[in-house]
Amino acid sequence: MKIPNLQNRLLAGIPGAVVVPIVLILVWKLSVTVLEPPAFLVPPPEAVWKVLIEQSDYLLTHAIITFQEMMLGLAIGSAFGVLVALILAHSRIVEQFLKPVIVASQTLPVFAIAPLLVIWFGLGLGSKVVMASLIIFFPVASALYDGLKSTPQTWLDLAKLWRVSPWQLLLHIRLPAALPSLASGLKIAATLAPIGAIVGEWAGAAGGLGFVMLQANARVQTDMVFAAILVLAVSAVLLRLIVTLITDRLLFWSNKI
Repeated sequence: MKIPNLQNRLLAGIPGAVVVPIVLILVWKLSVTVLEPPAFLVPPPEAVWKVLIEQSDYLLTHAIITFQEMMLGLAIGSAFGVLVALILAHSRIVEQFLKPVIVASQTLPVFAIAPLLVIWFGLGLGSKVVMASLIIFFPVASALYDGLKSTPQTWLDLAKLWRVSPWQLLLHIRLPAALPSLASGLKIAATLAPIGAIVGEWAGAAGGLGFVMLQANARVQTDMVFAAILVLAVSAVLLRLIVTLITDRLLFWSNKI
């Protein structure tokens, strides 16, 4: 079992997670001290920290909204991506017709349809979850599809020898072999979820960190914008950590993750 290795990797990442932010803050403070930019352009770290403390309840309330959007978008987008990948891998006819459409759809600027999603699904949670799901769907579907297509040939030969049905081959051989690829796709999707949620909030929202940024930007409250960005960064790291812990624990038998 490789669960201890997972714990070691997490412990090994703690120094970097502590040192890098400290270095960035020091560079930030030094730059502000030397260059002396106006506070409405680049606020000093202590001003942002003051906002984080004094407006913690306000920021936490909106952070919870954004985190819900990220989680739901990740769940729905991943489920849809898994379903599409299974269908593509199972049927060559569907693959020939559907795969070019899916690939072509990813060349379109998803951000451009954010205003339409707000019109269709409203200012609430729905439009943001749909936006996040659309962004997350393709990395998950692509990763799982590639994994399904990369099943070791010896496994396929053995399945042919035992005359298993196509669905048995997919569910009991090809899918388990593709799970490490799916895990990688989920980790990538976890880093994209905040983008979908924030872009959806920028297009129109009644709450969330994107909403906070827009309101603060309109009032030239740059320190609040920086504070919201920092909270969003922490939320994104937390979501990625949750996905990593779950996938690594479930797939402890794999040495590919």
